[in-house]
Amino acid sequence: MNNFKDFYDNKEKREILSVIVINQNSVLSRIVDLFSARGYNIDSLTVAPIANSEYSRITIITIGKARVIDQIVKQLNKLVPVLKVIEHKNAIEKDTALIKIPIEQNLSDIDVLARAYNGAIQNVTEEAIVISATDDPKRIANFIKVIEKYKPIEIVRSGVVAMER
Repeated sequence: MNNFKDFYDNKEKREILSVIVINQNSVLSRIVDLFSARGYNIDSLTVAPIANSEYSRITIITIGKARVIDQIVKQLNKLVPVLKVIEHKNAIEKDTALIKIPIEQNLSDIDVLARAYNGAIQNVTEEAIVISATDDPKRIANFIKVIEKYKPIEIVRSGVVAMER
């Protein structure tokens, strides 16, 4: 690599993209196709309608070479149902986990642990305790590792949502 541009183009980076789209059939498929055509994985994908509008926000987390991500962003901007692509530089990120744990576990220990990760007990049945936590994605990953000792029955993650500060 002879110069900074070569270094930048070949450097792997984690990118958070918010794509504002018009709600139409096959929009999500077309966006995902841009990534898969280049062999890039999407680490997290969330889609939600924007309140009181005909639009949705698609939040994508990916890791790849800067040059290829830049190409994907340019091509996303060319898609007709895409109104705007936001490349987050200073974003607040949140991820949510729902975890079902056998009822045999200590309820107070689980409650304390959930609260440490901005969570709470959501439901208790005769068979299981369901807890949720919403936090930074790295903290949610750590929460899931810590909760493994309680032998979870099921773990569901929402995917990352992001907003520029």
